[in-house]
Amino acid sequence: MDIHSKPIKQRIDWLFERAHDYSRRFSSPENWLARERYLALHPTAIAVMKCMDGRINIPFATNTPLGIIQPFRNLGGMFDLGWPHLGEVLAGYVQRCVRDGRRVLLLITYHFSRGDVRRGCAGFNYDTAAAIAYTNRIKAQVESVFGLGHETVYPLLCGFETDEDALLLHGENGEVLDLSLETERDGASFMLSLNKLFPDMPQQVCGDLLPLLSGNLSHIAEVRKMHRAANIEHREWMICLGRGFDFLHMPNLALIVGPYSPELADPIGKAAGIIENNMAKGRIPDDGFLLLASVPYEEIGVDRARAELKSGFLADFAADVIATRYPALASKMHVRKSVLDWRSRKLEQLEQG
Repeated sequence: MDIHSKPIKQRIDWLFERAHDYSRRFSSPENWLARERYLALHPTAIAVMKCMDGRINIPFATNTPLGIIQPFRNLGGMFDLGWPHLGEVLAGYVQRCVRDGRRVLLLITYHFSRGDVRRGCAGFNYDTAAAIAYTNRIKAQVESVFGLGHETVYPLLCGFETDEDALLLHGENGEVLDLSLETERDGASFMLSLNKLFPDMPQQVCGDLLPLLSGNLSHIAEVRKMHRAANIEHREWMICLGRGFDFLHMPNLALIVGPYSPELADPIGKAAGIIENNMAKGRIPDDGFLLLASVPYEEIGVDRARAELKSGFLADFAADVIATRYPALASKMHVRKSVLDWRSRKLEQLEQG
């Protein structure tokens, strides 16, 4: 179904049905057991810093069970550990993992398209070299915070080629392991390559990275059989602000702005400009767009109450920015405030008002 062409009410209903279905699958006994079994075999915590682009679905591209990989998403894949909120969230995540005796593998990603440069990252004006330079700066920041020894937190610069969903691992020696150029390989062969690319990577982390590489090889093979069409034009019809949007991994659906930068007005304004242009070009109906705020919580009581307040603040802030910069577009805005139960990934709408 081409959801982009439906009336706005149907699109919004479809969205929350999709969120409900994702929570149901995430919370199912089969997926819970799969996560527990996976973590018992591969204890390294894996997080990924990535662009808002829905094509960049690392769990799907690596055949990894739901809930294993922790996402950090932002417009353009741009992050700065100097941002107060980002620094607190990332440090808190690492500290929880360390208390559980786990190391952290942090994938710092950029993305591009081999078939058409215009299918690359608009946040960097389709300049892949600029994107790589930026992600290298993030890697240096991670090392300045968590240490150059890489014994506990290992930052790995990783490319993502969106035509085939292929990973590219940038080694410490300057070499690149491009999985789109690889054929089926066994674990021992991959371990030799990883030890050469990352001589200081702990063996446990190397071993826990292997399933992602093998899964990506299998996924690339499936993509090549599909002959899928590349989505070139922007057709986004919603702006999502906050965290907890894993259920939205689809191309050209949503513009996701993480709550990390202290300058939220700029990415919100850019996202609104894209939505307005999509309507003007006839790529989506001009009957409305969705502004969705989501804030996760882990405990009932104070944690959930704080999440409700934060969701309300983010939605109201974004609505004010859009009303000021794009008053005509603001008249077509449908605002939804929500919180996300992190344990079940259940998205809960808050009462409007």
